[in-house]
Parts: sequence; structure tokens; C-alpha cells
Amino acid sequence: MRVTGISRDLLDLLLEMGKDRHPYEFVGLLSERDGVIDQVSLVPGTISGETSASVFMEMMPLDTHKCGSAHSHPNGVLYPSDADLSFFPRAGRYNLIIGYPYSEVDWCCFTADGERYQLEVIP
Repeated sequence: MRVTGISRDLLDLLLEMGKDRHPYEFVGLLSERDGVIDQVSLVPGTISGETSASVFMEMMPLDTHKCGSAHSHPNGVLYPSDADLSFFPRAGRYNLIIGYPYSEVDWCCFTADGERYQLEVIP
């Protein structure tokens, strides 16, 4: 599966989740349909704090459309940390970082190996 976009509604939701959880991180798992990321799932048992968020991998839903993750960086840094680079390959191919102050330009997508990846925002 090759993802080329993210739905505007989901991107807006992720930005709001960042604002709502600030100054704590949030983390969720992303799903796609027809190459467009359109859903986030919150995993039971997720732990979040001011400097990290952790997902219990054994609680991840079994979903053939799972494509990656989204999490916030309350410090506004839109670049993956070492912990992110370790997590991305387990979460999926496409991983979003949502950063403070959570405006429509405060996000980036990265591949599982940490390379920046361009997504189109689909209305």
C-alpha cells in the first residue's frame, strides 16, 4: 500500500488532539483507505507525559489498513527523536509528528526509516 495523502478532517483532529493534550504528548495509530490516511485509533494502556508517549504494542489493533502513527511534540520540534526512530518501524510506514503550536503547518510525515515524506491534504 502506498499512501499519498491525509484527509483534512483527520489532520484537523490530530492538531486539536495536540492542543488538547498540551503540554503532554499524545500518540495514536493511523489507518488508510485507498491511499489516504483517514483514521486514528487510540490504543488502550497508552502512557503519555511531557517528554514522551508510549504504546503497548501488544494492544495494537489487528487491522490490514494500519499504516503508521501520529504523535505530538509539545516542544514544537518537527523532527524525529531517537525514540521515534526506534518506534516508527514497529508502527508502520508513515508516521506523523504534530508540533506546538498546532497550526495547519505544524506537522510532518516521516517514513519508517525517518526520511521526510510529503503527503497531500485531501479535502
